Amino acid sequence: MSQYKTQAKDRVPLSQKAAFGAGHFVLNLLPGALGFFMFFLLTAFGMDPFLAGILGGLPRIFDAITDPIMGFISDNTTSKWGRRRPYIFVGAILSGLLFAALWQLDAENGQTYNFWYFLILSLIFLIGNTMYATPLVGLGYEMTSDYNERTRLMAFANTVGQVAWMVVPWFWVIIADPDLFADQAVGVRKMSTVVAAFCVVLGVLPAIFCRGIDSSNMENRVEISFRTLWSNVKDLIKGIGKVFKNKPFVKLCTATFLVFNGFQMVAAFSFYIIVFYMFNGDYGLAGTWPAWFSTITAVLTAFLVIPIVSAMSNKWGKRIAFIISTALSIIGYILKWWGFDISLNERFNDTAVGQTLNNSVGAFFEFINPYLESVGMSWFSIDTSQGAPWLILLPVPLMAFGLGGLFTLMMSMTADVCDLDELENGMPRKEGTFGAIYWWMVKLGQAIALILGGLVLKLVGFDQNSATQTVETMINLRIADIIIPSVTAFFAILVMIKYSLNEDKAREIKTQLEERRGEL
Repeated sequence: MSQYKTQAKDRVPLSQKAAFGAGHFVLNLLPGALGFFMFFLLTAFGMDPFLAGILGGLPRIFDAITDPIMGFISDNTTSKWGRRRPYIFVGAILSGLLFAALWQLDAENGQTYNFWYFLILSLIFLIGNTMYATPLVGLGYEMTSDYNERTRLMAFANTVGQVAWMVVPWFWVIIADPDLFADQAVGVRKMSTVVAAFCVVLGVLPAIFCRGIDSSNMENRVEISFRTLWSNVKDLIKGIGKVFKNKPFVKLCTATFLVFNGFQMVAAFSFYIIVFYMFNGDYGLAGTWPAWFSTITAVLTAFLVIPIVSAMSNKWGKRIAFIISTALSIIGYILKWWGFDISLNERFNDTAVGQTLNNSVGAFFEFINPYLESVGMSWFSIDTSQGAPWLILLPVPLMAFGLGGLFTLMMSMTADVCDLDELENGMPRKEGTFGAIYWWMVKLGQAIALILGGLVLKLVGFDQNSATQTVETMINLRIADIIIPSVTAFFAILVMIKYSLNEDKAREIKTQLEERRGEL
């Protein structure tokens, strides 16, 4: 147990935590919705798969460029509202409005028109989203200077952020429901406006209620203007160079790259395994199980995993908490072999426990189905009349420790790294730049993971034009689904074993900085 007690001045009020959590809900909702909506570029608007791939890839490259620029700008901004909050307020509004505008497509406009419309709007949308996301992340790093309170803040924010991942898997089901919308195109256009409204309303809350470090007397900030553009570019490059010389930060980025992108590479495999292996390519029989699998994972991450990870961090430190949570996720990945086994699921359904579970869940949905139908939510139901693949949920609690522990701890540890940078390099503090570089690594790795994931599907012999897959293909896909994230998680543990910025050192740095600033 930590021997230190968080001082009152370092505690973040619940109202600010709630506002910051609302910001993280938006931070997860936008990319989550964007990813699910991209499916409908093909099915609703007739976009060629190759062109749809370009629309998915090119904006990511642009996004990777704008993130460090926005981080540098917010680090050096001077205003009576602080360095981050003005950008968060404007960025939230722009992100919501531009997301809705992005999806006002019509297949009748033709593929060429829709391609250029979507590409141009995507780039403009990402400018607004970067204006929102990068300062928000930076603001979180500076809301408290306490080692443990940082973890509690990030745990709270990530718990709220997981709510978005409970919702977005259902967009595919909702939009495709003919009882709700005349066709998928109408569903996409209307649902995008709903997402936009939530983003605007919730996204501005951090700008209104959250408070960062007092930057009124912060020294060495550069002037941001067209007149100083060239010197700003040189300062930006110099600052990025200093960031990459920070050895603890490089370890954080490397471990995140491995854990997150190992997971991302196989993220879609569970859907393919459920549909093509467990239900032999029958989407009707698979029903809502892929969506339930994602939603239950998010629920357990939010309300079970993140609180446990936060408690482990407070008791044993962030490095040990990361190693334990990542090791647990490896066990979870391995358990997928049995959880996704057809014969084991059939045998489980024949047991007293399985029959009771099927009867109870079936009776529950039979009772509420009339109410679901009355509000247009019949898609939410589960059919257990033929049994259900309950064992696919067996590995979920342990798998959830992977990402649940990763971002809760890594965001808290990045805030500690910002203190180390101030000690070594002086003012201005560079939370925006550190946050931008960290998420730049995540996005770059995500793009690579999506490409490699497609390559793995090709190597195992997956045929996207076939309703059924060979036995050999599905066995190889199941093996890849386990091996890839397990191996990358193992290497992430090796990277973090000698991570040196522990609680004692972080608090020593905090004291030195307070002495330097004359705050003691």
